[in-house]
Amino acid sequence: MTDATHLVQRLESIAGSDHVLTDQEATRPYRTGYRSGSGEVVAVVHPGTLVELWQATQAAVEAGAVVIPQAANTGLTEGSTPKGEYQRPAVAINAMRIKGLQLLGGARQAIALPGATLFELTQTLAPHGREPHSVIGSTSLGATVVGGVCNNSGGALCRRGPAYTELALYAWVNESGQLELVNDLGIDLGETPEEILGRLERGEYQPEDIDWNAGKASDDGYPEIIRGADEPGAARFNNDPRLLHGVSGSAGKVMVFAVRMDTFEQESDVRTYYIGSNDTAQMAEFRARFLREASKLPITAEYLHRELFDVARRYGKDSFLLIKWLGTARLPRAFALKNRIDGAFRRLPMLPAQITDQVLQRLSYLAPNPLPTRVLEWRERYEHHLILRVNGDMAEETEGFLEACFPDAWFRCTPDEAERAMLHRFAAAGAGVRYQTIHHREVEDILALDIALARNDRDWFEELPEHINRDLVHRLYYGHFFCNVFHQDYVFRRGADVEAHKAEMLEILDRRGAEYPAEHNVGHLYPAKPPLAAFYRQLDPTNTFNPGIGKLPRGAAYAETA
Repeated sequence: MTDATHLVQRLESIAGSDHVLTDQEATRPYRTGYRSGSGEVVAVVHPGTLVELWQATQAAVEAGAVVIPQAANTGLTEGSTPKGEYQRPAVAINAMRIKGLQLLGGARQAIALPGATLFELTQTLAPHGREPHSVIGSTSLGATVVGGVCNNSGGALCRRGPAYTELALYAWVNESGQLELVNDLGIDLGETPEEILGRLERGEYQPEDIDWNAGKASDDGYPEIIRGADEPGAARFNNDPRLLHGVSGSAGKVMVFAVRMDTFEQESDVRTYYIGSNDTAQMAEFRARFLREASKLPITAEYLHRELFDVARRYGKDSFLLIKWLGTARLPRAFALKNRIDGAFRRLPMLPAQITDQVLQRLSYLAPNPLPTRVLEWRERYEHHLILRVNGDMAEETEGFLEACFPDAWFRCTPDEAERAMLHRFAAAGAGVRYQTIHHREVEDILALDIALARNDRDWFEELPEHINRDLVHRLYYGHFFCNVFHQDYVFRRGADVEAHKAEMLEILDRRGAEYPAEHNVGHLYPAKPPLAAFYRQLDPTNTFNPGIGKLPRGAAYAETA
């Protein structure tokens, strides 16, 4: 019996044979990244309880295996899946069966188990008039609360900053190769791992067991940072040492069992403004002036370039309509169904890849235009679009700023216009990938960069060298404008040397003092800067968990050979 076979049998004894996958086709969804990246594992295990998660991790560690912690696998930089082959057996431990949310202190905080999604947290908090740290994007794709914290994921909200907490329950492998449980949750749950994990999952603790001064449960310093519009340095980015603490920013270098997070009062009486401009300096001045002088930060300030507006209008239309017709409550289920259908049809070589995308795209041509008339008029008049959302008590002050900076170039949205404008912005995020799917014969690849510019960088709109522009089919720009954080998707024509162009583009960003990635983890696509690399080594000295992320060595104890 091989060591790998023995490990698989032990995992089956822990989680049950139905929850341990070894077949290549069955494990494919867990070995393949959301956008790119794939690797090999001897097994994918789905533990059903926190104790099973501990035991499965312990079994893998004792077998000398690589451990790939995994949840919803929505990461965009290959950090949620194995990468290639390892000289050690590798096991992906997927925690999505372990659901659970527990509200503390009248819902002002929440504990999330590793399979609890951001969408589920949103639904759980809504009856209490509360909401989580993020309300756009991955919320609808099934991303987990824990995953967001582990990746310091960003978000659209100007007042909340990246996902962050100092309160968590996790396991690490120490220098001697032993698995240890660390209870930084700020709740007295007992002594042994099995007792702590079992009591937490059952909710067996009392109010007096909770320490309300154990540490931060959100990035409460972000509002002051974003207001520093004249200061150097990015407002938020993935390598930021300020946000590396325990599981926050850990990127799969530990096994996480729970996080404790602040929640926030639900926004009400929201006013939405749609702004157009053909002058990037004018927009930069508006941003700086608002951040310096406004009495309160806006809720969101979302940017969209005209070229992406047009691509999203055609290639994001079905996403727009699905949300409009089904509502966000049904969206995660719709995405899950889509993935199952694609997986089933992938086995039939005569059919096109991503058949659901092909069908949905064709059906979308039959639907009427969903965008408001005034928004379409602004598209004709202006290259740059900004959707600004503020609280009602900020309306008069905001309109004063707008009138001073953008006379005749803004309007206050009706509720229906506001909803549709934000849906269009949401749909824009996936429009480039859909374009690539439909036009795969003409497209070499998409390079997706998320970039944090320095807060005092007024020259925010990128101008690329002409030899790069010649190889581009589309430049798709959108972002969180007041944070000076931009998502830039480059659709390269067939035959272009994407890697060479990427290297040159990153050099340009380095010269500008930009940080990247801004909101996603470095994964296997970007090198970890020294503080982040040191953090990874501190969390995982034996390199058991997620080897190779941040371009670090893949071998045991960070040996150069993997």
